[in-house]
Amino acid sequence: MKRPTYYVSMAILSLFFVYPIVWSGWSSIRLGDAFSLDSYRKLAAYGEGVGTYLTNTVILVLLTVGGTLIVATFAGYAFARFRFPGRGLLFVLILAILMVPYPTILIPLYVLLGWFGLQDSLFGLALVMIMFQLPFAVFMMRNAFESVPRTLDEAAMMDGCGSFGALVRVLLPAVVPGLVTVGLFAFLASWNDYVAPLILISSNDRFTLPVAVVNMRLHNFGAVDYPTMQAGVVFMALPCLAIFLLLQRYYVRGFMSGALRG
Repeated sequence: MKRPTYYVSMAILSLFFVYPIVWSGWSSIRLGDAFSLDSYRKLAAYGEGVGTYLTNTVILVLLTVGGTLIVATFAGYAFARFRFPGRGLLFVLILAILMVPYPTILIPLYVLLGWFGLQDSLFGLALVMIMFQLPFAVFMMRNAFESVPRTLDEAAMMDGCGSFGALVRVLLPAVVPGLVTVGLFAFLASWNDYVAPLILISSNDRFTLPVAVVNMRLHNFGAVDYPTMQAGVVFMALPCLAIFLLLQRYYVRGFMSGALRG
């Protein structure tokens, strides 16, 4: 494909992705024939306040991303570098979680969280989010570690590093693209998820942004305040867009270096 044709094709394709965000931003400030930021003021003052919902969402994201990265890194390292009984079967069982539609088991998980006193808890919600991120994350990290030559960690062990030292000092810098890819997916899932917080969280002051934005349509006698909802959409979309643009180089490298490795 010639370069001008490539750029024109990519520009046209990008319009299909940019248009929804631009339309939401336009709808959030246009009120009839005038322009106003009232929808953002309503968003800020809605319910417990947008600051509360944002804080809850950030806490959930940090717990989910951190927990996913830690567990997936150690699990991927173990599957890639060690041989132990039941290794293949355990890996298949982890991947099998991908075949389970998670909304179908949220009610049993809600009951299970109750046994541990974690119902209506952001920590309990984060554990559920981590569980459903782990199959993809472990798969990614195993392949990322397998793409790194074994000679690197063997050389580190010859220099006196143990398995943990080789992981921290040598292997982790080599699999940064995989870590970024796993973290980005965990971020997007926990930032945007609506169903799990709706079922597992019951207190208004613990709701996340997606639940708060959707709940706006339930007020004013069933009348939907579309400009305020669109303001919520913009407020939620901009951090995702910014983080993706900042990390897209690592994201692409993560897929190219290890995610597609069979």
